[in-house]
Amino acid sequence: MTAKTKSSPLFLGIDTGGTYTDAVLWSEAGGPSGKVHAKAKALTTRHDLAVGISGAVDAVLQKAGTDPAAIKLVSMSTTLATNALVEGQGGRVALVMIGFSEGDLARDGLKAALGTDPVVFCPGGHDVHGNAAKLDLSGLEAALPELGASVSGFAVCAYFATRNPAHELAARDLIREKTGLPVTASHELSAKLGGPRRALTTLLNARLISMIDRLVAATEGFLAARGIAAPLMVVRGDGALVSAAFARQRPIETILSGPAASLVGARHMTGLDNAVVSDIGGTTTDVAVLDKGRPRLDPEGATVGGFRTMVEAVAMRTFGLGGDSEVALEDGALNPKILLGPRRLVPLALAGMMHGEVVAAELERQLRAPNPGRMDGRLAIRTGVPERLAAGLTGAEAKLYEMIGAVPLAVDRLLTSNAQNATLNRLVSRGLVHVAGFTPSDAAHVLGKQANWDAATARLGAELFARKRDGRGQSIAASPEAISERVLTTLTRLSAEVILETAFAEDGLDGAATVAHALVQRAVDAHPGIARLSVALDRPVIGLGASAPLHYAGLPPLIGNGCVVPEDTDVANALGAVVGQVRVSAEARVSQPKEGLFRVASGETVRDFNDEAAAIAAAETDVRAIAAGRAREAGTDSAEIEIATEFRVSTVEGQRMFIEAHVVAVASGRPRIAV
Repeated sequence: MTAKTKSSPLFLGIDTGGTYTDAVLWSEAGGPSGKVHAKAKALTTRHDLAVGISGAVDAVLQKAGTDPAAIKLVSMSTTLATNALVEGQGGRVALVMIGFSEGDLARDGLKAALGTDPVVFCPGGHDVHGNAAKLDLSGLEAALPELGASVSGFAVCAYFATRNPAHELAARDLIREKTGLPVTASHELSAKLGGPRRALTTLLNARLISMIDRLVAATEGFLAARGIAAPLMVVRGDGALVSAAFARQRPIETILSGPAASLVGARHMTGLDNAVVSDIGGTTTDVAVLDKGRPRLDPEGATVGGFRTMVEAVAMRTFGLGGDSEVALEDGALNPKILLGPRRLVPLALAGMMHGEVVAAELERQLRAPNPGRMDGRLAIRTGVPERLAAGLTGAEAKLYEMIGAVPLAVDRLLTSNAQNATLNRLVSRGLVHVAGFTPSDAAHVLGKQANWDAATARLGAELFARKRDGRGQSIAASPEAISERVLTTLTRLSAEVILETAFAEDGLDGAATVAHALVQRAVDAHPGIARLSVALDRPVIGLGASAPLHYAGLPPLIGNGCVVPEDTDVANALGAVVGQVRVSAEARVSQPKEGLFRVASGETVRDFNDEAAAIAAAETDVRAIAAGRAREAGTDSAEIEIATEFRVSTVEGQRMFIEAHVVAVASGRPRIAV
């Protein structure tokens, strides 16, 4: 092992998912795909992420018999940001809108994303050429004392800040001076026009900062404690690697980090150039398409949790469907369907393993009741996040939060009214409370197809769920095994639906979800009807995730093609995290506010030129320097930079008229490793 270490550096890949944290030790030795020396898993511990990280990494180091000092690069992917947006979680932040009106909140889903978080409107902003309106931050300054005590960060978006960021910079500096809290300015995240969507992206970024900061801090602390003096990289949503410091400032770019890493890992493990990749985790299923060896990117920006952002990422469709999805029953139907997700619950088997007799006693109490209750099989427990993240709770929320502790409490003992159920859901959305309940993971334990947690507790939960009544007043299942089979069959069927929905959407078909549902329903129906329908994908599915061998075994007849589950599918994300490259970009725009004047907006500067060629040359010089600087900040010392310039011109009476130029520099290279 020592000789191999000297000739080929060891890389450590980590993936922090919603349920498990994975670790893999890999080197470039051993052929074109390199070699996996060891892999391991540990439960993700949301209250203290370092615990889960240390559990997985210590296990992989022990399996490989490796000296931690031999590791020269650590790279991490995570689904935490994606899961937070899908589940509506994140810190409470204040949105500062400069030059916008309240009516702008109605655009691009901004008002829905804002929810009950505060917003401050200030006069100011710029026009399309970067000319300033009068800025007035007095209202913001007056609100800062109260906001500083009730939010975890700020998001600032100014009108046409991509053409001149001066007003965003002024607001950012004021907020930092008065509160010391993190501030995200919209021009730092995107150079695209579209103020409300840029504000939405900035708002989500601000919400995620504390979560990603805790993840990076936990990882850095663990690495230092183990004597691993290697650079720490994070996978971005487009599959590229960036330094941990870079990710801390722009956590929104880590949405779809885990899925992007899984695509890189899927291509690396299978060698397939064309495939549909479906990655099933505890909280979500992420589906994307590989074309000619590369993942398709979404030019319009990633959509996660129903929100269309301005983050360039893989064209990944994320569904709230996973092994830990909430199992529910369709309301009001004679033969109610099993519903899964989109919310993640703590599986009862996991809660039973962690809290033993407490959970079992509550479930047994509910089973002794003569009739099933609506809240049966549900328990609430604090997540253990820092108390400062509970700032801004309403009176009802604070009262309920005080009643919930570190030991699971049955929801039927906790809540006294239906209104309190909404209050509990808000605490869950804030990431302050977990709800434990029956999930597909529990169903797998009941049937002996999963055995890593407490099967006895899972069975109690299945018994409670099987007692639920249909529209005729009859129990929906005869036994825990029967309901568990239905749950797992439903998960496979829904997996086929989301895979086909993704394929139809990639083909540009309208109503993709409806068509996918109809086709899969016909495929599983014993009497498919007069019109016999079938569908077949033109490429195989690569199934990723620890539970893929279980849930995807029945996929082929539903999708009309094969399903490949690689040997190391359970650590695909962690493996993909260490085989990628750093890639960053910088943009500049050249406009013509009036004839003969050429304005260059690049980075945080705006300059005027009297000559088009000089303006274009300056823009290209600027973006090259900015891209090179960002590449170093992102973690590479060997970046290659490519520049592309796109012109918008018109012809008037045979004369070329300059309108605008868009200059983009892309820098890419392998991450630096420890000497």
